[in-house]
Amino acid sequence: MNSDPSTQPSIIIGGGISGLSAAYYLAKRGLPSILIDNGKKLGGVIQTDTVADCLLEGGPDSFLAAKPEAMALITELGLAGDVIGSNDHQRSTWILKKGRMIPLPEGLMMMVPTRIWPTIKSPLLSWSTKIKMGFELLRSPRPNAPDRSVGDFVEDHYGREAVEYLAEPLLSGVYGGDPYKLSVESVLPRFAEMESTYGSLTKGTLAGLAKAPKREGSTLFKTLKNGLGSLVDAIEKAIAPHCQTLRDEALAVSMEGDEYLVQLAGKTLRTRHLIIATPAWATAKLLAGLDPAISKLLSQIGYSSSMTVGVIYDRKDVPQKFNSFGFLIPKTERRHLVACTFVDQKFNHRVPENRLLLRCFLGGAGNEAILDWDESAIKQAVLDDIDTLLGLKAKPIAIEISRWPRSMAQYEVGHKKVIQELQDRLKDYPLLFLAGNGYLGIGIPDCIRSGKESANRFQI
Repeated sequence: MNSDPSTQPSIIIGGGISGLSAAYYLAKRGLPSILIDNGKKLGGVIQTDTVADCLLEGGPDSFLAAKPEAMALITELGLAGDVIGSNDHQRSTWILKKGRMIPLPEGLMMMVPTRIWPTIKSPLLSWSTKIKMGFELLRSPRPNAPDRSVGDFVEDHYGREAVEYLAEPLLSGVYGGDPYKLSVESVLPRFAEMESTYGSLTKGTLAGLAKAPKREGSTLFKTLKNGLGSLVDAIEKAIAPHCQTLRDEALAVSMEGDEYLVQLAGKTLRTRHLIIATPAWATAKLLAGLDPAISKLLSQIGYSSSMTVGVIYDRKDVPQKFNSFGFLIPKTERRHLVACTFVDQKFNHRVPENRLLLRCFLGGAGNEAILDWDESAIKQAVLDDIDTLLGLKAKPIAIEISRWPRSMAQYEVGHKKVIQELQDRLKDYPLLFLAGNGYLGIGIPDCIRSGKESANRFQI
């Protein structure tokens, strides 16, 4: 006998920001849910700690302000007063080239130059690349172009050097992937549209800037002054009256009649409405018995592994002042570090005046073996790179390591086709929804949107 769908709880597998958002938007409608997660803490890769008086993010430290879903949720939770923006008035990012830290040219939008003189003056790019960038303005529109890799796309427009010293390092911190595998349609859809409409990316970007409303005081990134972990805490508090959290591992999903059966270690749960908000590779395992075709499609979505290392110094030991948000290391120049953020420069309220906090990034496609090193080897590798790159020899007062195996979804060429086939196949399974960073966006706002849509599509 089937349960009444108006009283039977929805089940959500995965307690990252996608699953938590689904639970929140169900709770907002007064609908009960059961959230299953086997991690030590809810929040997935969002983990905030206070170490040596510094606020340290183990995973993402901010979200794109241009996407509204995160701010909408934060506002509903009463946290709008805690939102802070990045210090864009002093934003500068360095790229390592042949042992020198060179600032990205002013006016650069991703890898697209929008100001002539700063680009011409910059030692980051050779004259052959600068000339190619100038001629790129003459390109004709290219409608209906096939999906290509980001590397092939950028190389076609601006040359190989633009891939190596702009596209690859800029995308490494977000995807941790190979630009010659990532899909331009899925990773940089706006650029693909610009090529279709304008031909020239520079021309399309300038046209977009001309049409964009002027927003005084707007910043590229936003975050919460008490850390993104405070968003997780607020959601947990908001959903508590309607959501039961089980610290358990979901092992498999099957179906009986119009109900989904979720197998745990010691029991089986039933529901009409199931949201799976785990990485695509984990979701593939859960659904292997229910639908091998869906499982196979999910297995085609790759993931790379990453690691953040927070290095904290006493300011009295560090005479250097770094007037930059941080630096990126192109693959051609890389030893261990992929990127590094000077947290005190990027955000206020995170680091007291007597501290210096470097947030270092390691891993990514081709560099994932470092996640298996022991702590002492990782710490030494990070300190060696900091010494080589910044001349910073002081002994830190704390080093915190956060490992994120298979956490960064890779939208490779053909990803759009995989997602379409997946959506078509899921039509055979009413009220089964997939949420998370593996499908239609990897940022925090994208994950929130996917959780919200999965919750709101459930109509009792």
